[in-house]
Amino acid sequence: MKTEIISTEAGDARITWHPARKARLVLAVSHGAGGGIEARDLQALARMLPGHGVSVALVEQPWRVAGKKVAPAPKTLDVGWRGVWPSLVRPGLPVISGGRSAGARVACRTAVELGAAAVLALSFPLHPPGRPEKSRAAELLGSGVPTLVVQGGNDPFGKPEEFPDGSFELAEVPYGDHGFAVPKRAQITQEEAVTVITDVVVKWLGSLG
Repeated sequence: MKTEIISTEAGDARITWHPARKARLVLAVSHGAGGGIEARDLQALARMLPGHGVSVALVEQPWRVAGKKVAPAPKTLDVGWRGVWPSLVRPGLPVISGGRSAGARVACRTAVELGAAAVLALSFPLHPPGRPEKSRAAELLGSGVPTLVVQGGNDPFGKPEEFPDGSFELAEVPYGDHGFAVPKRAQITQEEAVTVITDVVVKWLGSLG
């Protein structure tokens, strides 16, 4: 594992690399608007994927590196993501652009522009909680590259059955909320829920060639 600071027009971003010995892909994933790269799904992917030939780059947006509590506007998040992209493509491998929540939106919005090989959208915030009329489906549908959405079955930002038809793939984490936490009364454990995430991502990445 190694960490590097990247200067962007939105401030300094940080990449924490979890390299594979013989990498065939890079998965770059960023955090949401309310948390960092310590999120359970991001950490699980960073542990699991290098053993499957995928280097994982956990990206912290400049606002997070600066210690701020609130994320900036979407356009500023896009600026930060564009700024780290040259470092992500430096290994010379196809880069999967990804993120959780707000980070997933960034990945979808910028995928074609940056030349991403695919998009991994974890807990895509289809709409604000209780506001289904404020749909962000256009961002997801406009990713323009192969896209996998991994969504908690009880995500208040959009349950799997709320998603529109589209060319993306959708995998459900049973009982999971926006952070993929499952209640104690659920029929699966928290560890099993995280395994659902890593298994489906490993399988999907394998299908990309």
